Amino acid sequence: MGEPKVLSYGDCMDIALYALAPRAKSRAELEAHLLKRGSDPEVAASVLDNLELQGLLNDLEFARIWSESRQRQKKLSKRSIAQELRAKGVPQEFIDEVIDEIDEDAEYQMAYELAERKYRSCAHLDEEVVYRRVHSVLARKGFGHSLTQRIMKELLAS
Repeated sequence: MGEPKVLSYGDCMDIALYALAPRAKSRAELEAHLLKRGSDPEVAASVLDNLELQGLLNDLEFARIWSESRQRQKKLSKRSIAQELRAKGVPQEFIDEVIDEIDEDAEYQMAYELAERKYRSCAHLDEEVVYRRVHSVLARKGFGHSLTQRIMKELLAS
């Protein structure tokens, strides 16, 4: 049994670039990936610093792209997006900045459209069942109870 192979700076850079090819990643995600692959922590930090200098690794830009994508494709609330970014190791200051950029009216409109779609599919059922189903759709996307109440009042009034 030989010693485990120590990865060179070049090997680590290659691993990092391959990891970044399919989608952008946060610094913490990429660091975890490099360490899992056997990189020395100092070499990994050096590679990450170099990628940041080249503009290939930017947590704020990553957070913005992630947020826009999750709003557009998954219709997620600010709260859910912030949770996901925290899980990806994005610094809180960047999360706060990105979340502040999300327009309250746009978030409300997104929640309303989600609720309306669900409401139309089950409007023929008992009002309590309709409420429960619409509420659960919005809750899974991270929207709060008060927003759900407001939307349900509007849907039932229309």
